[in-house]
Amino acid sequence: MAFEILVNGASHRVETDPETSLLSVLRNQLGLTGSKYGCGEGQCGACAVLIDGRAVRSCITPVKHAAGRHVTTIEGLARNGKLHPVQQGFLDADALQCGYCTPGMVMSAVALLAKDPHPTDAAIRRGMEGNVCRCGTYPRIVAAVRMASKGAAR
Repeated sequence: MAFEILVNGASHRVETDPETSLLSVLRNQLGLTGSKYGCGEGQCGACAVLIDGRAVRSCITPVKHAAGRHVTTIEGLARNGKLHPVQQGFLDADALQCGYCTPGMVMSAVALLAKDPHPTDAAIRRGMEGNVCRCGTYPRIVAAVRMASKGAAR
């Protein structure tokens, strides 16, 4: 089947089985490899993208659920050469080590700040639950999101 999906502001026509994961389409058909395959079960958050502004696990989201909707990946956050405030926060707080979880963490943080622009540290921790960092940089991730919330997160 053919689907029209809007990814990072550009329309794409993809032909695939409707149950193919959005992650597979993003990585294999569109060449957007920022979102990572982690667990394949929606538990780790490495594959998080935004659909209509809401963070979803793209490894368990069938592409048919993205048809006609706005999908944003890590590649679509920066504007005019300027990093999104969450991306900048992650850099400034040194909140990445191996970097594998970072795209999903950033996307989840963007969705969190869209709902709650000035969360408490407790709200940040709750909002980031389900995103796994094997390197254990959680305190720096909270600091990064806090910085972004003070820096006009979009």
